[in-house]
Amino acid sequence: MAVPEPTATGYAPFGAWQTWYRITGDLRSGTTPVVVLHGGPGAAHNYTLRMARLAEQGRAVIHYDQLGIGNSTHLPDKGADFWTVTLFLDELDSLLATLGIAGDYHLLGQSWGGMLGAEHGVLQPPGMRSLVICDSPASMELWGSEASKLIAQLPSEVQDALRRHEEAGTYDDPEYEAATKVFNDRHVCRVVPNPQEVSDTFSAIAADPTVYHTMNGPNEFHVIGTLGDWSVVDRAHLISVPTLLINGAYDEATAATMRPFFDAIPDVRWEVFAESSHMPHVEEEERFLEVVGAFLREHD
Repeated sequence: MAVPEPTATGYAPFGAWQTWYRITGDLRSGTTPVVVLHGGPGAAHNYTLRMARLAEQGRAVIHYDQLGIGNSTHLPDKGADFWTVTLFLDELDSLLATLGIAGDYHLLGQSWGGMLGAEHGVLQPPGMRSLVICDSPASMELWGSEASKLIAQLPSEVQDALRRHEEAGTYDDPEYEAATKVFNDRHVCRVVPNPQEVSDTFSAIAADPTVYHTMNGPNEFHVIGTLGDWSVVDRAHLISVPTLLINGAYDEATAATMRPFFDAIPDVRWEVFAESSHMPHVEEEERFLEVVGAFLREHD
């Protein structure tokens, strides 16, 4: 299905910078809006745009580009000490205040967005009605160990190419990029070729990899950035809102990476999408909209 056109777009001030946002639907509808947090960090909103179809169910859907990517302010000269979880938490608070919805909103985070959503949730903001964590690990230690298991299942020549180029640091070598694509086609998005909005996000990262490379690394599984020791495992129990967990059966966010959320959050449920990897909202779009839509309605 086609992505619906936005009702409005604009820029929210964030310190000396600007956060671009996109609204689908009517913020004045009386139904609690949902804010979508994209992944990466630094992956841009594009690949999550099918979630805008939640507006067809009568609620406003807010997408935005986090600082450093997409249509928001780019800061390629900022170093690792600038790009922190706290920065992106502050940006989210600023956006909620600018849009006037800080007192009533749902939060839906995908991949890194779910990690950010969990960080927001442990602070127990009073206006937050529910949290959807899609394809997100509770710690990067779990992410790394599970990625190693998935790589061990790839063809031996692919494993060899990944190992050689990671040891040499030659991440832009065509052989390494081809080997990375083998992993991505299995565990990131199994719709091949990727839909345009997914390709657009990969293009955005290539155009300005500042945030992605600084906080994550050269790709999804070789995490050598500042998030390498991130964890919310010991704080997830503080998330007090109803929470929906989502991942795919072939997801790089395996069951083991998400289980600490399920074990710790008091009010939690978990849906696994049997035909999906890391993007059930693309790979099983209609079921995703149905499951998430029903959850949001329950907690408006």
